[in-house]
Amino acid sequence: MPDIRLPDGSVRSFPAPVSVAEVAQSIGPGLAKAALAGKLNGRLVDTSFRIEADAELAIVTERDAEGLDLLRHSTAHLLAHAVKELFPDAQVTIGPVIDNGFYYDFSYKRPFTPEDLAAIEKRMGEIAKRDLPVARSVLARDEAVAFFRKQGEVYKAEIIASIPADQDVSLYSQGEFTDLCRGPHVPSTGKLKVFKLMKLAGAYWRGDSKNEMLQRIYGTAWAKKEEQDAYLKMLEEAEKRDHRRLAKQLDLFHMQDEAPGMVFWHPKGWVIWQQVEQYMRRVYIENGYHEVRCPQILDRSLWERSGHWENYKDNMFTTASENRDYAIKPMNCPGHLQVFNQGVKSYRDLPYRLGEFGACHRNEPSGSLHGLMRVRGFVQDDGHIFCTEDQILPECVAFTELLQRVYKDFGFTEVVYKVATRPAKRIGEDALWDKAEAALMQALERSGCAYEVSPGDGAFYGPKIEYSLKDAIGRVWQCGTMQVDFNMPGRFGAEYVAEDNTRRVPVMLHRAIVGSLERFIGILIENFSGAFPLWLAPEQVMVMSITENQAEYAGAVAARLRAAGFRAGADLRNEKISYKIREHSLQKLPYQLVVGDKEKQAGTVAVRTRGGEDLGAMPLEAFIARLHSEMNAASTA
Repeated sequence: MPDIRLPDGSVRSFPAPVSVAEVAQSIGPGLAKAALAGKLNGRLVDTSFRIEADAELAIVTERDAEGLDLLRHSTAHLLAHAVKELFPDAQVTIGPVIDNGFYYDFSYKRPFTPEDLAAIEKRMGEIAKRDLPVARSVLARDEAVAFFRKQGEVYKAEIIASIPADQDVSLYSQGEFTDLCRGPHVPSTGKLKVFKLMKLAGAYWRGDSKNEMLQRIYGTAWAKKEEQDAYLKMLEEAEKRDHRRLAKQLDLFHMQDEAPGMVFWHPKGWVIWQQVEQYMRRVYIENGYHEVRCPQILDRSLWERSGHWENYKDNMFTTASENRDYAIKPMNCPGHLQVFNQGVKSYRDLPYRLGEFGACHRNEPSGSLHGLMRVRGFVQDDGHIFCTEDQILPECVAFTELLQRVYKDFGFTEVVYKVATRPAKRIGEDALWDKAEAALMQALERSGCAYEVSPGDGAFYGPKIEYSLKDAIGRVWQCGTMQVDFNMPGRFGAEYVAEDNTRRVPVMLHRAIVGSLERFIGILIENFSGAFPLWLAPEQVMVMSITENQAEYAGAVAARLRAAGFRAGADLRNEKISYKIREHSLQKLPYQLVVGDKEKQAGTVAVRTRGGEDLGAMPLEAFIARLHSEMNAASTA
């Protein structure tokens, strides 16, 4: 006779074991119809799950985050079902939920085509309308292996065979289609109403390039059509803002096969880089950081001591010379420890803050490279703070405040906070991890920041706060980080003289605000769609003559603007002014100045804004004052 406690605190008693669906029905027919699953004592279960003992239960619907994941997971199975109906010889492998959707990998004798994709999506809709019940069953591992081998599903059989022999396996069936899954799933295919297949891609079986290349079908699924429409519109806008396309249009940078994952910066792009770097350099100076520069290549022994050789070697570029092994640094922390260790440090020197625009290299898989967003060679606004345990909290609080100011200066006002806790593969005692995780959570609470916990996503040497910003079209980008590290300083013999004259090991805080400068600039390009604010724009003003008669005056205006500290050019070509305006508008310059005979005689300039607004003629000095005012407003925003 189970008693079921509901989220509102009420209790419902039942005379016999009861399913989640029956509990929902007892609350009301509306909830019963909306129910996708149950959250039983914190664990997601199917609506068919029978409750035999007292428990706490929440009914999961499409309004819940878990409900949306359930819809997407079940839609991945719907995709596999449709593929098997249309292409019986295709083999299904795995199909997880991802951000905003799902994918499923298939092995098939020929490449799928866009026409196939349209047919698959149509069949998915047909299967959904059949409203087939989704039923769970359990088999012993070896029985499940035999079941899928009989069906010719060698990939599924291989997955199950890797499970320990004494474990049972759960399967889900809808109509004639059965798939391996731990669940839960929606109660019937009729719950799956809003979805769209997005694209095809290649993917190695189990992510290993030595294995077969499979075909991956990506899709998206939502609770409501208007939500999907908004998402698709966002993707359409994101395509227009793609930093790689804009980089070509605006002549900012390029990449090529001879240097995979490396950036060739063009003059205009390098101007943006310098604006970001110099801004961050001022942040260093104003907040008590000492800027340093450490070697690119360090001996293997340092990487072994830091733990990177054991835990990160596959992502490092290595080399050898004179019978010694070296690695090109993937991060700056071991180098900063060498700087800290030079000379005796006192407790009075702490917190000791080091910063470096350190060039790092990571051996990222070629398939994961994506413009500036995922590269092999990059520069971080990397910093490390050496402090006492008592200083962790105030340093983390101050850093969060600083990061918020920096993001605001770049135009980002929404920040998402996550605390990534200890991973399975880590160094150090659990007691130290307890301290570090508690310090980060307390720091965010002290800063008044709501946060989520990402279990197991910390670095191997310490937990971290992940700071993510939201861009102009609502996308979330993880950029900043603050990591508490009790382990690495001791490995390198770092110590300071405490107030009682004892030698103690400092705590090391690894921190970055923008992270990779390359990636951050990519985010900026897409956030502003290439139309940078005045202070970041690679070219701020273009002066255009109407005829050759004004060429000398236009050149002098541009020279005066440059003397005033602005990035200005002059277009003196013998072209129609309408052509010049159109061409420079495509370059998204903040201002265009038109000078004809009237402006030349009056010593004025006709001002056009990036948005096409005609501000009319004004004295050059008045325009310069306007620029200074706009720049000052940006710096004090």
